[in-house]
Amino acid sequence: MTAPALDPEALRRRALDALVTARERTHGLTDCVDEHELTAQHSPLMSPLVWDLAHIGNQEEQWLLRTVGGREALRPDIDPIYDAFEHPRSERPTLPLLPPAEAHAYASDVRGRVLEILERAPLHGNRLTDAAFAFGMIAQHEQQHDETMLITHQLRHGPAALTSPAPAAAPADAALLPAEVLVPGGPFTMGTSTEPWALDNERPAHSRDVPPFFIDTVPVSNGAYTAFIEDGGYEDERWWTPAGWAHVREHGLFAPLFWRREGGAWLRRRFGVTEPVPAAEPVLHVCWYEADAYARWAGRRLPTETEWEKAARHDPATGRSRRYPWGDADPAPDLANLGQRHLQPAPVGSYPAGASPLGVRQMVGDVWEWTASDFLPYPGFAPFPYKEYSEVFFGSDHKVLRGGSFAADAVAVRGTFRNWDYPIRRQIFSGFRTARDARPESV
Repeated sequence: MTAPALDPEALRRRALDALVTARERTHGLTDCVDEHELTAQHSPLMSPLVWDLAHIGNQEEQWLLRTVGGREALRPDIDPIYDAFEHPRSERPTLPLLPPAEAHAYASDVRGRVLEILERAPLHGNRLTDAAFAFGMIAQHEQQHDETMLITHQLRHGPAALTSPAPAAAPADAALLPAEVLVPGGPFTMGTSTEPWALDNERPAHSRDVPPFFIDTVPVSNGAYTAFIEDGGYEDERWWTPAGWAHVREHGLFAPLFWRREGGAWLRRRFGVTEPVPAAEPVLHVCWYEADAYARWAGRRLPTETEWEKAARHDPATGRSRRYPWGDADPAPDLANLGQRHLQPAPVGSYPAGASPLGVRQMVGDVWEWTASDFLPYPGFAPFPYKEYSEVFFGSDHKVLRGGSFAADAVAVRGTFRNWDYPIRRQIFSGFRTARDARPESV
């Protein structure tokens, strides 16, 4: 895998575009609601929107103004307030947060100074600024918080504050796709040592040998998941891990989050709008336990993280690993559903141009996909630029998600990008696809 080679001016433009795109999205997510909505906590699972807004500015100040630019701190007094490790989300409304107007002004002031630094910063000779890494890291950080703020919008009650066009209908060949694809066994290169803005947990590139397996051609759909529900999947202990079954019983789970049964039909609430559950769309807002139970019910399993990445990136014809399923080119609207262009996943089978070399579709965009794997470091992992980004989360408490959702931006999604969360999480834009071992006669 080789990332595009960029000269310093091209790198500056790329960093500028990424920062501007992220800030435009941040404004869109905060300008559409009033001050009360910005300061309210819409769920104990999430921060008030105004906390995210000022946190974005504070991280940008700490890394780009102070560390890269060597500037004096603008607001050192607020560093503890916006330290995500210091205060859990449920406690953040009790903090002396900057009010919305002040938070906007602070983030804007920081950004103006950062753009001055970007114009002059050397983009070589320092690991933090090589290939504009620090600027790309901050753009990714802001986009990740934009996705978090979009989750808050989904959790808030009241009329819709966001709108977007619906995705296109599935292509004509979607109904003709095979249910699964065989991924041949053998070694492949996992992770990256060359992608300039890749984060520490994606590194380094290393070889993994994977036995042959089958993987779903498309993510599991609402229609398929409804069959699991109607077959009593939530009432049958056989399909659940002990921890999953205990979670279902304790919390009374009976369907994906935001679904309800009414008049014999399933409805869902999506960004303030109640609508019928679209059967052809990938299932969304399921936790790892639900994904794992469905896979067991279907006689299958979740893919491991290694299997997922091989299915997404490995090109059997050349033996190399691509940056993305479709190749090395950056994401484009015809390749994947990213960047909040739509406020929902596209129908299963969409984006044929974005398929992997083996024909697996929608591995980037639409829904984050749960894998069977715990979040662990790669061989040779080294924390950079700070331990709290990845290292403190390694272990069996978190499961890996891959691929990126419709709410993830292209700057924060790659074939190597790793997301992680607790197996109980359902408010995130999570779905899944299933896999199975390949019997010798199938290979």
